[in-house]
Amino acid sequence: MTSTSQLSARDRIVTLLDENSFVEVGALVTRRSTDFNLQQKEVPSDGVITGYGIIDGNPVYVYSQDVAVMNGSIGEMHAKKISNLYDLAMKVGAPVIGLIDCAGLRLQEATDALAGFGDLYLKQSLASGVIPQITAIFGNCGGGSAISASLCDFVFMEEKNAKLFVNAPNAILGNNSTKCDTATASFMAEAGVVDFVEADEESVLNSIRNLVAMLPANNEDDASYEECTDDLNRALSSFTSELSDTTLALKDLSDHGIFIELKKAYAKDMVTGFIKLNGLTVGAVANRTALLDEDGKVIEKYDDSLSTAGCYKAEKFVKFCNAFQIPVLTLTNVAGYSATMKDAGSIAIATAKLTYAFANATVPKVNVILEKAYGSAYITMNSKHIGADMVFALDGSMIGTMDAELAAQIMYADNKEEQALKATEYKVLQQSAESAAKRGYVDAIISPESVRQHVIYAFEMLFTKRESRPSKKHGTV
Repeated sequence: MTSTSQLSARDRIVTLLDENSFVEVGALVTRRSTDFNLQQKEVPSDGVITGYGIIDGNPVYVYSQDVAVMNGSIGEMHAKKISNLYDLAMKVGAPVIGLIDCAGLRLQEATDALAGFGDLYLKQSLASGVIPQITAIFGNCGGGSAISASLCDFVFMEEKNAKLFVNAPNAILGNNSTKCDTATASFMAEAGVVDFVEADEESVLNSIRNLVAMLPANNEDDASYEECTDDLNRALSSFTSELSDTTLALKDLSDHGIFIELKKAYAKDMVTGFIKLNGLTVGAVANRTALLDEDGKVIEKYDDSLSTAGCYKAEKFVKFCNAFQIPVLTLTNVAGYSATMKDAGSIAIATAKLTYAFANATVPKVNVILEKAYGSAYITMNSKHIGADMVFALDGSMIGTMDAELAAQIMYADNKEEQALKATEYKVLQQSAESAAKRGYVDAIISPESVRQHVIYAFEMLFTKRESRPSKKHGTV
């Protein structure tokens, strides 16, 4: 595996931050250990550059590992510099961004280096849900460093040189890097470990800048909005054709088409990401039944069901949004649960976790039912029954226990002659959006063209929402 890369550790910081905004902290810190001939080696900054700066007016704390210094290995003082950076970031309430290019644990420092890892893990755990944590991997990120990266909220990888692994491919029984390189960006993206994969280092750093601009600085910051210059009442004339591929629907819905999608290569049947509505950052969760190309042709098809991976993907995202006071929009189009051997042993707990994430979230929650919402899978997808504040349904959408024809076959199994008639009757009385609206489960039935208008006004009305929960340490789901 190679740790060579195009930009130096300092160049990465300079490229990431606004011009002339970086202030270095701890530049003179170096290692204490003199074992194994370390006294003969000068270790500038102990292999990591730390400090703070600005991204589009937003203060951030950043550290960048220097692979030119002892391969960027993490020793006692290296880890302490990062931990101290976390202390500063927590005091002022600003994100921490780690730029990783590391050979792993510094073996010469042994347990001192391990103690440094432990302290860093603790600081990251305490910061979770308080300040956004972002990691970008440019070279190696192995062993304990991989755990540190995964403790963050968002992980970026450079496509060619970045490697993320707990155990290197050659250490896995029956595997090697030529057979299946489990450390590559593509493998980790498909596994759902990383959120973004970019073609080169500059693209990674630019993507981080875009993400930071969308996020609040901390869990008490309500400034993740800006003035909107897009038409609030803009009609979505193409929305109907975008219902299968909801990435297109979300772009159409958002201010000026802004949409930052997370984990594109993982669980493609579920879409998660950030959009802007009237200048406000909103977290979006949407079912997807097809992946379309630029010409609108179907590339891949997916079941209109909840999968284990899709639930886990959405659950983590909803928890992040709730922690940082980011409203949640759901586009629901689901008919049940994935019926595969792969999902059979895991879908129950995965769905339970997603249900809990939505029910536990106290941020403003809006749901739009696109085509169908059947069974308890519909309940899980941010329904009124588990706490959605506003639920809209597109004209002609279906809401109920299951497809009307199947319901009629079950209820009238002994009378096949009546099944067709009863299916029609069931569709009107128990499966239509109108029937759900009459029971108060849907707040309004709207046209596809008016979705942007209704959603924006709903979030505007919910902007000052306050909702309490029973006193407890934390849930256990």
